[in-house]
Amino acid sequence: MTEITPPKGTGPLARREARLAWGLLLPTITAVSLVVILPLLAIFWISVKPVTLADLRPPEVTMREDLRGNPEVAGDEATLRYRLRNSSQAQPILGVGFTDTLPEGLVIGELPETCVIEAGVLTCEFGDWDPGARETIEIPVIVEQSYFDAGLGPRDDPAVVRGDASNVLTNATFTFENFARIFDGREFWSVLWVTLFYTVFGTIGALVFGLFAALLLNKSFRGQGILRGLYLFPYVAPVIAVAFAWILLFDPFSGSANALLIQMGVTDEAINFFGERPLALITVTVFEIWRYFPLSFLFILARMQSIDNDMYEAADMDGASPFQQFWYLSMPQLLGILSVLFLLRFIWTFNKFDDIFLLTGGNAGTRTLTVNVYEQAFALSNLGAGAAVAVVIFACLLTFSIFFLKFISREEGL
Repeated sequence: MTEITPPKGTGPLARREARLAWGLLLPTITAVSLVVILPLLAIFWISVKPVTLADLRPPEVTMREDLRGNPEVAGDEATLRYRLRNSSQAQPILGVGFTDTLPEGLVIGELPETCVIEAGVLTCEFGDWDPGARETIEIPVIVEQSYFDAGLGPRDDPAVVRGDASNVLTNATFTFENFARIFDGREFWSVLWVTLFYTVFGTIGALVFGLFAALLLNKSFRGQGILRGLYLFPYVAPVIAVAFAWILLFDPFSGSANALLIQMGVTDEAINFFGERPLALITVTVFEIWRYFPLSFLFILARMQSIDNDMYEAADMDGASPFQQFWYLSMPQLLGILSVLFLLRFIWTFNKFDDIFLLTGGNAGTRTLTVNVYEQAFALSNLGAGAAVAVVIFACLLTFSIFFLKFISREEGL
């Protein structure tokens, strides 16, 4: 009789192990959801809302109360003043009013029509307010001795303000005007072209220079460790430091690069590397390559040192040239790590903001999509448009990642 063995991974022990694994992963999944998914959903939400920077603070009724007249002895006259205003210049507030418990020892004079007093509690109703509305209530009072004995003022017991306002961040108002504004005209397509140029050439350049550096340092020689440390300097140095170093180096008036080019006779006048089109875009792309090739260099060098040397010895005995050894032996072994690096560097470079912003501020034809997010959201105070550009960036990177992974899977026969 043949014994039937259950499929691997479907027994009671396997199911308990799976539940335990998911239980151990639950804190990590929760943390990732809170850090990544929730902000992403918030960006999608804001992208279809007419939100500005001023809307981050919801409309409310602000009020200040004080006792004017500086009463010093019992019997002095004073004025109890309330100053109210709508904090929003765009949103109305409905049902505005306030309630205040008056301090003991104040004899109230004539009240405005909008206010009543019962059992020492002052209540005022103003109805609906337009955006930016203001109101000032002044009530004459006579101060008695008990007011001074209690030692309390109007601000010691703040008034309770009422008012209902619609918050654009949470209401049901949606619009696609943010996306229409982005795609309207040629500006978006020019910014997208700049972003693609910067990303593609910056990514390929970083990989190529990282590969060359790895080939140079894949041999043992004196000072190899020092040279590796120097290669890592652009990547580990603070970005603000290296960016301003480049600005000083290529300054058209006092930069060393311009002085050297003029003395060598390459040019007759100073070149504005960060202020002329298309030179500014080329310069920031070169900066991107120089700053991030060490990351590619580290990964490629680690992969090279894991390749078995027997293949190279056999190829050398068969008379293969160094280039043939590199192309037919090294490159097939490096395609995996190069593919991963290309995908990661493409995503990171596409999202890069600080380098370009520090070097040019997005001027002289170097305005990328990430710089556009900053300008829309903060320079123009239009958070909705900035979020819409961020959604476009997310869609572009998601599309690229899907096609790239499908291409890699097809090439590897997965």
